[in-house]
Amino acid sequence: MKVLFINHFPLTGSGSGVYTANLAKGLVRMGNETMIVFPENRAKYEQYEKIKLYPVFFKNEEVIEGVEQLGMNIPCFTTHPRSTFNFRDMKEEQRKEYDERFFKVISKAIAEFKPDVVHAQHIWTLAGITAKCCKEKNIPMIVTCHGTDIMGILDERKRGDNWGNDWAREAVEYASSIVTISKDSNELLKSVLPVAKEKTKWIRNGVDMSVFSKDDNIKKANVLESLGIDKGYDKVVSFVGKLTDFKGVDVLIKAASMYEKDNNNVVTIIAGDGELREKLKEQAKKLGLKNIKFVGNKPQEKLKEIYNIADCSCVPSRREPFGLVAIEAMACGAPVVATNEGGLPDFVTEDVGRLVDVEDAKGLAETITKILKGEITFNRTAISEKMRRLYSQDALMEEFIKLYNQAIKQRKIS
Repeated sequence: MKVLFINHFPLTGSGSGVYTANLAKGLVRMGNETMIVFPENRAKYEQYEKIKLYPVFFKNEEVIEGVEQLGMNIPCFTTHPRSTFNFRDMKEEQRKEYDERFFKVISKAIAEFKPDVVHAQHIWTLAGITAKCCKEKNIPMIVTCHGTDIMGILDERKRGDNWGNDWAREAVEYASSIVTISKDSNELLKSVLPVAKEKTKWIRNGVDMSVFSKDDNIKKANVLESLGIDKGYDKVVSFVGKLTDFKGVDVLIKAASMYEKDNNNVVTIIAGDGELREKLKEQAKKLGLKNIKFVGNKPQEKLKEIYNIADCSCVPSRREPFGLVAIEAMACGAPVVATNEGGLPDFVTEDVGRLVDVEDAKGLAETITKILKGEITFNRTAISEKMRRLYSQDALMEEFIKLYNQAIKQRKIS
């Protein structure tokens, strides 16, 4: 089978990017062919064995020789580690340039790759453009709703805008199926886009277990040193994700000001980047915190090391459609303290972590303190094995292949 993927964001630095790359890698391991169309703003980007990559280049700080770059950075729903340019800030001429370039590239990718099925990510502009391209060639398409697309749709409606909404409707109307990544996203999508009601299918998010796994050979001192942290801390709390408002990092920093009082030998590692980085660093400084370490974006291999040395990993989100980083952390054996929000309650159960209320810095601090003190304990091996059993990307591939085959059969009949 040949599957063409379309994503709104680069393949690293966002949940949908990792999701897309993981699906493509899983399909290749099973003997299928894949291609990915995606935006990029760097000349050197990640390569994947046997996966054809078709980047569309955008202008950031780097001038990329020999290619035509769109005259803007990659637009986002909220923020991306390599872009804070928002869809809502796009001017009419930028929207036109964006639409025209991707229509040309997606059409060319379909003509060259000749996919059996196309899998678009996010119910938004590119999914709509993809639907238009697929309709011309009678190629089946499915689309995955990642949650931030719903945020974009609702934001546009508040502003009386129709650009993304119009493309979203085109995508939903043409798609054979719409995959949602959590029960919460499934219900939200059906309420926001009732036309999707009969097409939705919830498929659990998966993690590449060849990357994320428990590894007893990873040593805390070595990892801290590699991150530029020269003090030997006894305890480690981690956060991985975009530094944007809905991720709730400011709540974790407030919590750190409480749990550091009980143990001044605990380090809080914040891995990620985004528009709020300087503001969050200033918040930590005002609170007099000395053990908060902002280490920036890190590749998956380094994130694996951070998760492995973490006594707990935190997901303090105000809104979280799924929470892939929580699965990654638990695949490495780290218990997770997360908010009782969105898709997180689907899998953060008491044998693998704890849930706290949104905005509850005190509750977050108290829970983390109990874990650090050993008042709440977990079997790290059991956590890792449970994630491997339920959330391995390869274990979920059969569901996607079945969905692709259904889409192909449905399109042939129609």
